[in-house]
Amino acid sequence: MIREANRKDINGLLELYLHLHETSVPADDEHLAEVWNKIATNSDYHLIVAEEDGRIVSSCTCIVVPNLTRGVTPYALVENVVTHKDYRGRGLGTACLDYAKDIATKAGCYKMMLITGSSNPKTHEFYKRAGYSAEGKTAYYQKLKEVNWNKL
Repeated sequence: MIREANRKDINGLLELYLHLHETSVPADDEHLAEVWNKIATNSDYHLIVAEEDGRIVSSCTCIVVPNLTRGVTPYALVENVVTHKDYRGRGLGTACLDYAKDIATKAGCYKMMLITGSSNPKTHEFYKRAGYSAEGKTAYYQKLKEVNWNKL
């Protein structure tokens, strides 16, 4: 089942993120609760999950960004695309991305963007099959702080 996450999904998402780049689940503290509340109450922030047998096994984030250019037309950002290692190759990540595309289309977005830090050719082929292109654009990013992920 592909759907948007709800408030009960936080633990499943945090466990899934161990298959992305996290090395531990963050502490269940006030900061985590505040961030989760910001996400859950933001109508432009969509956490999409694939669930099998009551377990979240794939996910992506789609954020619709209001925009003053392109005829005041929004765009969408996709982030944190991940599938549990035991469930890869079954189309679940693609289904999550398709769900994100549907959200962006219904919101009137003129484009969707994502950046991957992966140099794995299979990852790039996955995004190409899902309809993304690296042609005609150059992505840049700037780190604003270094985080020791192991100490979080």
